[in-house]
Amino acid sequence: MRKVSNEHDFHEQTSQSKLTVAVFKATWCKDCHYIEPFMPDVEQAYADRITFIELDRDEVPDLCEQLNILGIPSFIAFREGQELVRFVSKLRKTREEIEQFLDRAVEVANALAK
Repeated sequence: MRKVSNEHDFHEQTSQSKLTVAVFKATWCKDCHYIEPFMPDVEQAYADRITFIELDRDEVPDLCEQLNILGIPSFIAFREGQELVRFVSKLRKTREEIEQFLDRAVEVANALAK
């Protein structure tokens, strides 16, 4: 997962034509550490359809405020600068929930491409 630490790089990456999922985390977040063991496998499973970027919410507080990121980890899918869907909550996220979100993001992106 590519780490992005500023708004410029974030906007550059999310403006791509390929579906990009931004994962907002923080070093102090226990639920963020909970997903770390399985995220590489999830990322690999979706590698042909999704580009993943990771942002530390403490490095981009203004961006998080603009995007209304209240709970972490948070997942937001973008394509060509447009937000498609988001998975933002204060609750711990399971691998299954994350994969359901990613499947939905791919469906939305494909529907909009037609």
